[in-house]
Amino acid sequence: MTNAPNGTGAASGTPAGALPDPVAQVDDMEFASARRDLAGWQGTAWRAAAAAFVLWHMWILLVAPVDPTVSRAVHVFLGAALGFALFAPRASGDPGRRVPWHDWALMIPCLLVPAHYILDADGIEMRSFMGPNWQDLAAGTVGILLVLEFARRTAGLVMPLIAVVFIAYCFVGPWMPGILFHRGVEWDAAVVELFGNNGVLGTIVQVSATFIILFVTFAAFLQASKAGDYFNDFALALVGRARGGPAKVTVVSGILFGTISGSAVANVVASGAFTIPMMRRVGYDRETAAAVEATSSTGGQITPPVMGAGAFIMAEVLGRPYTEIALAGLIPALLFYLANYIHCDLNARKAGIRGLRRDELPRWADIARRAYMAAPLVLLIGILLMGYSPFRAAAIGIAATIAIMVLTALAHRMAVRGQSLPAALGGAAMETLRAIEAALSGSAKEVMQLIAVCAAAGIVAGVIGLTGIGGRFATMLLDIAGTSTFLAMVFTMVVAIILGMGVPTTAAYAIAAAVVAPGLIRIGVDPLVAHMFIFYFAILSAITPPVALASFAAASMAGADMWRTSVIAVKLGLATFIVPFMFWLSPALLAQGDLALVLQVFVTASLGVWLLACSTEGWMLNGPLPLPLRLAAGAAGLMLMIPEGWTDLAGLSLGLLLLLRQRRAHPAERPA
Repeated sequence: MTNAPNGTGAASGTPAGALPDPVAQVDDMEFASARRDLAGWQGTAWRAAAAAFVLWHMWILLVAPVDPTVSRAVHVFLGAALGFALFAPRASGDPGRRVPWHDWALMIPCLLVPAHYILDADGIEMRSFMGPNWQDLAAGTVGILLVLEFARRTAGLVMPLIAVVFIAYCFVGPWMPGILFHRGVEWDAAVVELFGNNGVLGTIVQVSATFIILFVTFAAFLQASKAGDYFNDFALALVGRARGGPAKVTVVSGILFGTISGSAVANVVASGAFTIPMMRRVGYDRETAAAVEATSSTGGQITPPVMGAGAFIMAEVLGRPYTEIALAGLIPALLFYLANYIHCDLNARKAGIRGLRRDELPRWADIARRAYMAAPLVLLIGILLMGYSPFRAAAIGIAATIAIMVLTALAHRMAVRGQSLPAALGGAAMETLRAIEAALSGSAKEVMQLIAVCAAAGIVAGVIGLTGIGGRFATMLLDIAGTSTFLAMVFTMVVAIILGMGVPTTAAYAIAAAVVAPGLIRIGVDPLVAHMFIFYFAILSAITPPVALASFAAASMAGADMWRTSVIAVKLGLATFIVPFMFWLSPALLAQGDLALVLQVFVTASLGVWLLACSTEGWMLNGPLPLPLRLAAGAAGLMLMIPEGWTDLAGLSLGLLLLLRQRRAHPAERPA
């Protein structure tokens, strides 16, 4: 998706000043060290091993299940072996195109650790009651060290440093003050707890080895089938001619593409090379173009039907069907993108930015002919709504994508190359096999970081359970809530955002949920609301200064100032910083409760989002808002977003007065 979609001229050429290779520039925003482009037999062997790694997961998930502990050990440590081959130890310098001897040496213990669990599964289960032997302790110690190095290479220093601090906390607890005090832990007990089914091989990795890898594979197949290009074309045809069209295209494509990708930075890389130059060409400044892309890409992780990887962890922790989590995320996601769209429109009104010309847009006839490209996503949604498991939904979606690959290749060979049906069938089959191999190995490449951060987050979760620090945080939250429950929620927000700075959002959610979610539940917050609250702020850390990975990535691609980009991105996503507090006050925003109440809350919150956007942009309808009226619009927006009858009436009345004033003061509307 780094090229212009078929049938458009929107991305032809690169604007002056744009970076020549955005993917190369941004790759190290997501990964701590350079990826090797393995060549020769090593490249072939890596792709084959990566494809086999993914196929094995699909086999045990859909056909022949194996012992969960064994599958988790294989998932983490064969993944680590592949990761050590793909990622160089240092970010600086040439990563090379071959695996050096020291990384081959690291792969040996990566194979020995799961071999221990495969060959001695019965003995390990028996010793869970009797205590570990030296082989268990050796496997656990080596495994923890491998996970830390794996996470360092793929996710940067922050995540492994957090894990190391938590590990150290196991042993320095007797010397810690106040709430941090505990009696200390022996090394063998720490290894068993931090590496076993409550740590590295625990629930978080279980989610990574099941839901996450299957849906990442589904996303890889969708991209291989060029569905992403189709979604971009659809967004262009839908809103490309509107005022500020390219920015609105970015928002709409963020909804469509974002839901099949689990990383804000990956979304920026995939779509930004197309959308940022397009926005620049019609008049958006660099920072605004980068901020629109960063914010829209971040929203993909809160967009059903396939939300960020943390949503699958949430479903597992809460013991609820994933469809329930996705349904709960629907209204906040719609409000997020509605706010983005309104900001883009108001910004275009202020700057007089028009849309694209008709000849720059794909034709609806071409869009309609390629409507089958959306079939896998439509099937996925339908199967989930019918109540089938996410595994089955993803598997059927992958099968539908493969069918589309075959049909597309067959039609191209017969219509364009003029081949006969037998020749076209043979060629299409070979072409599809190559695409399948590329999708399988590509999905393994994309899941590397998620495996590493989930395993490292498992270490943190193990320490929290072993030392009881989670319970003491819960007590602290209870004390804060004794003064003000609102302050307790603000404290939770700050913790989630801080933990997300420089850390992949999946890990940020997993750690914050382990630390503060029990406390929120103890002060009376519904478990779904508590976890959704943490999840949203962990996601928003990707655009929140001072370390905003998605904003920095988009700014790098646009050649923009990183700090100004981050500030604009926060403004664009301001409504989403408020929405979690709103669904804490009324779970109706999470589609919980009576349908009429849910619809009422959605409508009033949407009006509130519009007024809040007018306030922050300083513009309503056809003219500017003076500062006092901006404050009034912001107050009206907040009142409408608060799910209470009297605040809705007050906000609606104030908003209507502002609307009438603007119509009288600025009657002439600029042409779109």
